[in-house]
Amino acid sequence: MRRGMWGQRPELLDQVGVAGVVRTSELERLGVARSTISARCRAGGPWQRLLPGIVLPQNGRPSFEQRALAALIFCGRNSVVTGRSALRCHGFGSYSGDVDVLVEVDRRVQSTGFVKVERTSRMPDADVRGSVACAPLPRALLDAARRCTTVDATRAMIAEVVQRGAVTADQLVVELEAGSGRGSAIPRIVLREMAANVHSVPKAHVRRLWMSSELPEMVFNRKIVDAAGQFIAMPDGWIDEVAFAWDIDSLDWHLAPKQYKHTVERRTRMQNAGIIVLPTLPSGVRDIPERVIADLQAHFALAASRPRPNVRMLP
Repeated sequence: MRRGMWGQRPELLDQVGVAGVVRTSELERLGVARSTISARCRAGGPWQRLLPGIVLPQNGRPSFEQRALAALIFCGRNSVVTGRSALRCHGFGSYSGDVDVLVEVDRRVQSTGFVKVERTSRMPDADVRGSVACAPLPRALLDAARRCTTVDATRAMIAEVVQRGAVTADQLVVELEAGSGRGSAIPRIVLREMAANVHSVPKAHVRRLWMSSELPEMVFNRKIVDAAGQFIAMPDGWIDEVAFAWDIDSLDWHLAPKQYKHTVERRTRMQNAGIIVLPTLPSGVRDIPERVIADLQAHFALAASRPRPNVRMLP
């Protein structure tokens, strides 16, 4: 193609790139001189160099998708985005930091700029989201979890995905056992908690708090029905011998009016069925555990003092 034709036909740049992201070698094939590329990518110029050999022919802030695509183009064949960037592609969170990329173990590409390269002998098949080749959700989630430094942050990340039904705890256990042991200690703790049906940060603390209360056995996240078998609710905690329910409110959950209405209605159903209900805020579990234990003991005593209502817990 005659040198300079790309200037009269800017759509040619779109044809050789993806979402505007293009290799400098492709620009050169269009007749764009290396000196022109360098000049246009200088500070304040109309283009920008995202990574070595990767250009974005615009001067605005690159989108999340453009950064992810640039990372994949830079890393080359069969590479996939993983970790928190992949979680965003799968619809979880709004992460916009460094892009973690899996490459085959024999590749020599190195981390640079916002790209963090991880070599793996367990290269997953790509799950393409939009234009971005991602690791499958279980792999992406555990790769992100391995980089977390606290149990609470890991628990919150995994709980969001599991609670939305996008992946099961069993799938995560299989993936964890198949993968590297590096960074697996905290995810392993969280998955053990989930085996006990504790699916969120406050509820995990709740389980430990109940164990300190010296109350009878409490089960978590079990369905309660009335005498006719009609569903009443699935409280966070339940002591069956006295029909006592413990409900842990979520402040994030209550930011949406529709969800708050749902919480009020389910609590009303429990109370109408004669169930004693103790609502507790997560902040109480965290900041005033002694008071919460006292509330638990008082509400249990109240439940034990009245005839047990005709409700039952499903297996």
